Amino acid sequence: MLKIFITLFIIINIAGFYLMKIDKNKAKNHQYRISENTLWLVAIFFGAIGMTLGMKTFRHKTKHVQFKYGLPVLSFLEIGLLLYAFNILS
Repeated sequence: MLKIFITLFIIINIAGFYLMKIDKNKAKNHQYRISENTLWLVAIFFGAIGMTLGMKTFRHKTKHVQFKYGLPVLSFLEIGLLLYAFNILS
């Protein structure tokens, strides 16, 4: 059970990282963008760490206060929840 949870956590964070890259490229090319609601859904479902890294790496959404501060805060909350869950499951 723990291996499945860790695998899903890694996959969603990789997806979040690449979603930020894809959205940044779409912004540069003036294409239809990924909605902020979609980005937040991925972040809420334990993808905030990958999205925060993507935001910093690709310099994307860094001027949006909700992303600039919200994603790192959500990342810390998710890390806390994960640590709590690991203590319960182990």
